[in-house]
Amino acid sequence: MKTKPLLASAFALTALSLVTGTSHGQGRQPTLAKIQSTNLIAVGHRETSVPFSYVDTNNNVVGFSQDLCNKVIDAVKVKTQHPDLRVRFIPVTSQNRIPLVQNGMIDLECGVTTNLTARQNQVAFSDTFFVATTRLLTRKDSGIKDFPDLAGKTVVTNQGTTSERILRKMNEEKKMDMSIISAKDYGEGRATLETGRAVAYMMDDVLLAGTRSLTAKPSDWVLVGTPQSSEAYGFMMRKDDPEFKKLVDDAMSQVMRSPEIKTLYDKWFTKPVPPKNINFEFPMSGTMQKLFAEPNDKAFE
Repeated sequence: MKTKPLLASAFALTALSLVTGTSHGQGRQPTLAKIQSTNLIAVGHRETSVPFSYVDTNNNVVGFSQDLCNKVIDAVKVKTQHPDLRVRFIPVTSQNRIPLVQNGMIDLECGVTTNLTARQNQVAFSDTFFVATTRLLTRKDSGIKDFPDLAGKTVVTNQGTTSERILRKMNEEKKMDMSIISAKDYGEGRATLETGRAVAYMMDDVLLAGTRSLTAKPSDWVLVGTPQSSEAYGFMMRKDDPEFKKLVDDAMSQVMRSPEIKTLYDKWFTKPVPPKNINFEFPMSGTMQKLFAEPNDKAFE
């Protein structure tokens, strides 16, 4: 599947919504009916969330999330009887991903969004496809071993994420006097960490492993810290559209319950991953094996 992303600006996205009629007022049309009539599905993706959803050196959207998303797109093609279905890839951030789903600009967000009970008031989530924990990425010689070591230090996290909320709450309740930098994405977070503006980067462990693989010298960095939360990743779609959610869940469950899921998992987590061909060495946990055997869309909080 050709997965060239549409690298659109905020202005272009607004203009596009006017042209395609994906405003709040018209966003109530069922997703499959909208896709059927336009022969187009709009997919939200991340640009630097290795190995889940990112843009490779050929400007293609790739990753574990995208491989699963492609299974959903194939199911949509069958359901709508559009084998030539066009796919528009739209980059999203932690800040704009929910609004873009709500206003219909994006039909399906295939990134690394945590299914939270609070977020279910805004969007619907697919079955969970990955479970991560929040930890820290730091230099091996930084002296940072766990979260208490961050007292009086500068820490970076991603804006609008569970990690940011946890970190700010920890800072306030435990009077740690941390300086917290909120990065717009993993690229900015990595740059903040590598240039020494922050001593540690708090986010989901598997995504920090991806960030480490993109540093100038990955062996200089280490994942540390007691996990502060468990993150259930799911794809986002608009609320109150049970037909589309069922199609998404059925497509994902089919592959998760099949032997193919191990092949897809190993491809991204236990073998060398582009662009630097570094192995994450992140074997499938017992939690993940159980999840794939019994898919569900339950939020962890």
